[in-house]
This record gives sequence, structure tokens and C-alpha cells, in this order.
Amino acid sequence: MAQAAAVAKPPAPPRRRRASATPRRLPYLLIAPAALLMLGFIAYPVISVFYYSLQNYNPTKPWRNGFAGFDNFVHAFTDDPLFWDTLVFSAKWVFVEVGLQLLFGLALALIVNQTFVGRGLGRALVFSPWAVSGVLTSAIWVLLYNSQTGITRYLADMGIGSYGTSWLSDTSTVFPAAIVADLWRGVPFFAILILADLQSVSKDLYEAAEVDGASRIKQFWHITLPHLKDAIILSTLLRAVWEFNNVDLLYTLTGGGPAGETTTLPLYIANTSVDAHNFGYASALTTVAFVILLFCSMVYLRLSKFGGESK
Repeated sequence: MAQAAAVAKPPAPPRRRRASATPRRLPYLLIAPAALLMLGFIAYPVISVFYYSLQNYNPTKPWRNGFAGFDNFVHAFTDDPLFWDTLVFSAKWVFVEVGLQLLFGLALALIVNQTFVGRGLGRALVFSPWAVSGVLTSAIWVLLYNSQTGITRYLADMGIGSYGTSWLSDTSTVFPAAIVADLWRGVPFFAILILADLQSVSKDLYEAAEVDGASRIKQFWHITLPHLKDAIILSTLLRAVWEFNNVDLLYTLTGGGPAGETTTLPLYIANTSVDAHNFGYASALTTVAFVILLFCSMVYLRLSKFGGESK
């Protein structure tokens, strides 16, 4: 009987092996070197800027170096009129540039989204300026604005204006001239992002709207624009940050002149650090610019309701 009972007893279920933790950690281990390098290249400069913003640091005047506390910030807000002038111009530059780039970029995206002969070539021509660097862009426009061989020379030949006129050295024309030069390079950025989002709009929506008798303007206002809401918010935010930090084009095109008319806050920071070697004060200005951009970005995203449903 005992032998029969032993035979009838079911075998014990096999033990499950514990899943190894290594496969789950492997992706993190693989990206760890790159993540550490990025953290080092990003975190160290940021921490250094915050540190030097509290210091008097000028390599050419080492006897004045030392802890300054908040003196650099107090000087910026109370005793430095150039700080306020460059900050106001930076806000003006960002507002005008981003607004015009969005307007023309949206128009170009709507045009190249249509079906026509040579659309591929047209898209390539529209997007090509975005592949040009800021320094090369400014070099191109310096030649175009040259008083001897540029646009003003041909306009003078047609009786418009006078010979020897330089738009980049005149305080009344330097701002529009710089705006046009940066528009040439910045408009394709908006056109690319908006066109990519336009490709995902269902044609059935437009067909249904046409059946209901909606005009092209109503289709754009009630179908296209709500669909592009997040793309427009994101592109304007990114471009605003880039335009605020624009140094290469203005530095090469105008050098901040004439008479400081085109000096943005980042360009003023660059001149303070590179030319005047006042790295402590430049770090304080950089910290202020960082806080301004962070605050404005948070407010903009909050007010625009980025990621929310369009009504």
C-alpha cells in the first residue's frame, strides 16, 4: 500500500528561476557613459556660471578677485544702464523676429503643402536657408548690404536712394536690415515644423467642411489652426529662446552697432567676458538671462495651455 501511495503522489512543480536583473539594467548601463559625459559637459558649466556670478573674477586684475556676494546683481539692476538697454532691445528683437518668422513660415508651409508641379524643388528651395550657419548667413548679407557692390548700389542705379549708403551703419535702417537677414534663415524653421504637422491633418475634415459650405478661411480657422496649436506653441518657444541668445549673426553683421543699436543682452555678455575679461559680472548677467528665460517659458506654456485640447 505504501508503495502504491508513493506512486500516486504527484511530482512537485519545478522551481521557477529568478529572473536576472542584468537584462533589465543593461540599457541603463549602456547609456550611462554618454549620460555621464553629457551631465559633465552641461552641469559643470552651469554650476561654474552660478559660482562665478558671486565672485569678482577678472584675470587681468587678479588683486580685485574674490567673493562679491550679490554685488554683481545689484550693479546690473541699479548702476548699469546698458543692461536695461540691451534687455529691452532683446525683447524687441525676439518679439519682432519670432512674430514675422511664424507668419511667413506658416504661409510658406501652407503653400508647399499644396500639390503643384515642382513641389519637391520648391520645398528644397524653401528649406535650404535653414542649413546655412549663422556666420555664413551674416557674411552673405554683409555682401548684399555692401554700399559699393550690394543692393543699395543697384537701387541707386535705378534712382532710388544715393550711392555709398550703408544700411548697416545707419541707426534708422540697421534694425530692419538685421531683421530681414535673420528672417531669411529663420522662416524655414517654422515652415518645416508646421509642414510636418500639416501632413497629419485628415483630408476628410476638409471634405466634410466643403460639403457643409465652409469657406477656405473658415477651414483654416476651425480645422488647420487648432490642429497646429501645439506645433506653433513649441516652435515659437524654441525660436524665442534661440533668438534671445542670438550672438553669431548680430556679432558678424553689425557687431552690436552702430552706437549699440543692435546689442542684445547675450552680445553684451559676450563683450563683457571676452573683451573686458570681467567674467564675474558676465556670469551674473548670464544667470539673470537664464532666470528670465525660465520664467517667461513657464508663463508662456501655462498661458498657452500646451498639450491641452483645443476648443
